[in-house]
Amino acid sequence: MKDFGTSSDPAVQAQLDRLAALSVPQGRLGLDTIRALLARLGNPHEALPPVFHVAGTNGKGSTCAFLRAMLEAQGLRVHATTSPHLVRYNERIRVAGELIEDARLAALLADVLDAGEDLAPSFFEVTIAAAFAEFARVPADACVVEVGLGGRFDATNVIARPAACGIAALGIDHERFLLAPEEGTPTQPLARIAFEKAGIAKPGVPLVTQAYPQEASNEVAQAAQRTGAHLSMRGRDWQAGLADDGLLYSDSRETLALPLPALPGPHQPENAALAVAMLRHQDVVRIETKAIARGVRAANWPARLQQLKPGPLAGEREVWLDGGHNPSAGTILARHFAKQPLHLILGMIEGKDPAALTEPLARNLTSLTVVPVPGHKYYPAEAFGDRACAASDVRAALGALPADGLPVLIAGSLYLAGEVLRLNGEWPD
Repeated sequence: MKDFGTSSDPAVQAQLDRLAALSVPQGRLGLDTIRALLARLGNPHEALPPVFHVAGTNGKGSTCAFLRAMLEAQGLRVHATTSPHLVRYNERIRVAGELIEDARLAALLADVLDAGEDLAPSFFEVTIAAAFAEFARVPADACVVEVGLGGRFDATNVIARPAACGIAALGIDHERFLLAPEEGTPTQPLARIAFEKAGIAKPGVPLVTQAYPQEASNEVAQAAQRTGAHLSMRGRDWQAGLADDGLLYSDSRETLALPLPALPGPHQPENAALAVAMLRHQDVVRIETKAIARGVRAANWPARLQQLKPGPLAGEREVWLDGGHNPSAGTILARHFAKQPLHLILGMIEGKDPAALTEPLARNLTSLTVVPVPGHKYYPAEAFGDRACAASDVRAALGALPADGLPVLIAGSLYLAGEVLRLNGEWPD
């Protein structure tokens, strides 16, 4: 799967072409390569501002967005690295609140790629090394770091002592990597997922989690015990729920009455609550309740139940965009749209579950149009049953829909979502 992106800046594109040539040796696991690469760069990961490290199957990106918004509402300068990018590679490296500029990005990638040329690093290892090198160079008050895949062997897991670690919602995804047989690991799928995500736990560091089914909770608790992490689990150590059109959060110290997120979707209060809990269970970075409240409202996270603005692709129609592609995402979308009839435009990469979205949304669907995912191998319309029809691209799919006033949902892939944002002129900033 390729995820290297393109750039209008020739200097950046030259480095992205070098990234595209990288490959990961089959079967390689572990953190040796990223550690060797970082060592050649002066071990920048050891000189970062306080780090908030977030893993999870669904919601980790949104949790990072809430964390950043809350910290910035406190007046702090915040670095952030998240993935994947939607339109531009620059989105992966946010330096003191701003996306990294092209000129600096080109020079940074060149330095990292040159330093690791004989190490055969992966795309993600180079990206994380570049992000950490820049974060160590530019002064800031905090870092928000999203795990790329899993946790235990993720390149971000070189951070020895974060301010806090968090684990968002768990579900089955990336089975090829996270459920590969390995001696000494759980055999039950959700327990194995929890085992991998909880691999970010660190000695003496808060590990703040959502509530999970028992088999997953047990794995998280065991990871905390093995490492000496300070476990704070929802339902046991902190609580959150909706009350009087707001978010009610409570822990052993106090109860906070917070506003609801501006981000749409019934799942976003859950992600906001995890961000609140992470901030309140650490004592490295000071943050006030009023900053937490402002951050809950200010957080923005594109392509997650995002309603598109009127534009060259969406026109004046009600069009929603979501990059979700697994069963957990399908459940969230079904909750959001309830019994609302809608048109679904779906693009899904091979290897995912074709029924992940269509099954939960089955009662909503007035039509189902399947489109390619640019630059990736994707499922054809036949994979989604007799009701599905094919279109050459999103623009053609939208153009073929009747003018019946029903909303349109475009979903199935963050890569497709990035193309939609580009075509509608809504580039993430």
